[in-house]
Amino acid sequence: MNKSFEKNRQNFIKLISDSSVVILDSGQAPHKTTDQYYYYTPNRNFFFLTGLNEESMRLMIVKGVKETFTFLFIEETTEYMRKWVGEKMSKEEASEISGIPSSKIYFHSEFEQLFRSLMTYARGLGIKPPKNLYLDLYRHKPNLEPISLVQCSNILKVYPELKVLNANKELSYLRMFKSEADIASLSEAINITNKGLNRIMDALKIRDNEQQIEADFLHEITLNKSEGNSFNTIAASGVNATVLHYENNNGDLNKGDLLLCDLGALYNNYGSDITRTYPINGKFSKRQKEIYEIVLKTNKETIEFIKPGITWKELNSFSKNMLISECKKINLIKKDEEINNYYYHSIGHFLGLDVHDVGQYDQPLSEGMVITVEPGLYIKEEGIGIRIEDDILITKDGSINLSKEIIKEVKDIEEYMS
Repeated sequence: MNKSFEKNRQNFIKLISDSSVVILDSGQAPHKTTDQYYYYTPNRNFFFLTGLNEESMRLMIVKGVKETFTFLFIEETTEYMRKWVGEKMSKEEASEISGIPSSKIYFHSEFEQLFRSLMTYARGLGIKPPKNLYLDLYRHKPNLEPISLVQCSNILKVYPELKVLNANKELSYLRMFKSEADIASLSEAINITNKGLNRIMDALKIRDNEQQIEADFLHEITLNKSEGNSFNTIAASGVNATVLHYENNNGDLNKGDLLLCDLGALYNNYGSDITRTYPINGKFSKRQKEIYEIVLKTNKETIEFIKPGITWKELNSFSKNMLISECKKINLIKKDEEINNYYYHSIGHFLGLDVHDVGQYDQPLSEGMVITVEPGLYIKEEGIGIRIEDDILITKDGSINLSKEIIKEVKDIEEYMS
């Protein structure tokens, strides 16, 4: 058993109100077409609290004034399922992974009865009915109803006395701080990404399209036991690299251009996020090198600047001011505000179970957080887009670059590609 999941639950329980019930579902693979489904990925909050990577599970935590109870509801394997998709996870297996006692693990058919007893003075639990219902109310668009409200609509209809609260406030706070096990998973994802990037540098001499580079990366990380891409790969050459979230990956590779690769691997549901920029022909031109060295200097000095207590605003200002200063030296810009023509994103984001991980950006950087540092310059009129991104662990005294083994110096890249 990974005890970090039990610890995550204990920390979460401390933050929520007394007299509350929490319901979190693991989710299901979305329907794709006819009898096909998209690949399943677990609800990240559910995984954070259980370590379980299985569809159609439900976590229920009941917090009274003095006592707390944790329950898990799972699918029961039918004979039909056994023949067509195989055995579902057993109570014993779920208990071993999550640390929830098997005596507190039930089948879904038992949920309604147990919840009814909970709401009628919890026969057998000895606590008063909860007043609050915590749900994952995340919505990726403001006009969409959170899926948890749909899933729990009958509960709210039958028990209108329950006040709905958003569990994301507490969970987004806790997920900012990574355990040793979390960091180990992230580090392995980064290590696999390194192998994928080396494959790209090896392959560039024989490739002629961005799509081939995307395929090379996925092939290599899959061979090295990644669970797949942590997000859609960006393999952007030439002017395509000046589009921040370019994902078409269908452009031809021209020997005099640069290739910007923004990509990552998944390991135990933790995802890396690395960007490197390579000369397609193996050697930077004088102008490409000039711009590249500005971005590299900003990347390295921003990482050196990081320490606990720094705010995101201070971090962004530090990196942006450096880009302004360096771009003035080469006469790319004359006024400070002109940098917005060539650099139009923030310096980074939280990293973890999601690539753009949840977190509270009004909090200063603290020990245990993992963030990205990704300065860039995008000069569309010259067909040059350069970004260099590393994954950084905040420590007690400063930071550790978890991706330091992924080469980024001009001489190292050119030597490797030669």
